[in-house]
Amino acid sequence: MLLLCVVFSGARAAEVFLIPADNPRPSYPRSLYLAGVEGEVRVSMVVHADGSVSQPSASKGAQPELAEAALDAIRQWRFQPWEVSSERPAQIDVVAPMVFRLGDTPLHANETIKKVRCSDLSHAAKNYADFSWVELPFFHWTRSYLTHSLSPMQLPNDRRLALIAKLNRDAPTIIRRCNSHPSSRAVRFFPREVRELL
Repeated sequence: MLLLCVVFSGARAAEVFLIPADNPRPSYPRSLYLAGVEGEVRVSMVVHADGSVSQPSASKGAQPELAEAALDAIRQWRFQPWEVSSERPAQIDVVAPMVFRLGDTPLHANETIKKVRCSDLSHAAKNYADFSWVELPFFHWTRSYLTHSLSPMQLPNDRRLALIAKLNRDAPTIIRRCNSHPSSRAVRFFPREVRELL
């Protein structure tokens, strides 16, 4: 999820290897995760010889909620300290690209999604409050499939986000219909446009 690119401000600086001491991952904003919004935020910061981090700033154009999540995590980061010398600077500039992704799904995840029986989905839903049914792994797999298994030529981003929003809105109805038809396959109750893409 994370790669550090070190940019030295001094021309004579020797290499400083940044060794993470405490570098929590950013929290994916729930609303964006459920909406299927992905993105990358490049965070610039200064890392000091005592291992502390200061002056974090997110790249321009980054989705604001993702940028704030990335900055919240960076503000907590700490690295192992190093000894300052004529060859090792007291601070270095660092750029950390933070990628927010739904997670990869196998290319043929649609085949698995299409086979899920209503009885299995209803059983899984019992472990969730009805207002959080949209967070069931089954719906996550479907959002991820719509995001990663279809090319932008097949499904432009605005259309993909609209379909995910419709799927999310319909999740309670899908579960309720599945409760009434346990022997059916769950995709039978998907929005037609989503069903056609599976």
